[in-house]
Amino acid sequence: MRNNVDPMTKDKEKVLENILWSIALPGFPQLLNGKYLKGFGFIALEIIINVQAKFNLAILLSFHGEIQQALDVTNFQWLMFYPCLYFYAMWDAFKAAAGKSSPFMYLPFVFSAYSVTVGLILSPKVMLFGKLWGPVWLPMSFVIPGVIVGFIIKKILQYFTRK
Repeated sequence: MRNNVDPMTKDKEKVLENILWSIALPGFPQLLNGKYLKGFGFIALEIIINVQAKFNLAILLSFHGEIQQALDVTNFQWLMFYPCLYFYAMWDAFKAAAGKSSPFMYLPFVFSAYSVTVGLILSPKVMLFGKLWGPVWLPMSFVIPGVIVGFIIKKILQYFTRK
C-alpha cells in the first residue's frame, strides 16, 4: 500500500509537533530532532530558571487562586529570564521543523517574549476586572497581543522589502 501523505501536511504536522513539545518543556523538540546538546542545554536552563524563580510553586498557587501567595514566592529576578528562553526555544523548534519559512517569521516569537516579559513586570500591580492576575495569568494573557503585534510588523516588513 502506498503512502499518500502530502509532504506539506507532513511538514505542518512536524511544526505543530515541535511547537506543542516546546510548550510542554523547552528542549524536547531539539531532542526529538537529534540536537542533543541544544536540547539538554534548553532543558538545563529551563530547570535552573524554574527552580530559582520558584515558578512551579507560583503556577500551583495560581491554579488554586492564591495569587498573592504566588506573587510572594516568585523570584522575579530569575523569572524575568523565562519568557525569552521559552520563546527562543520555541522559535528554534519551529525553525527546525519548518525548514525555510517566510521572511521575518521570528517576529511573532520575539514580540511574544517581549510582551510576556512586560506582563511579568506588571503582574504584581495590574488588576484586570478588579482582580490581581499574578505572575502566571497576566503574562500568559500578554502572549496574544505579542503574537498579533509580531505578525503585523512581519507583514509590514514583508511589504516594504518585496523585490
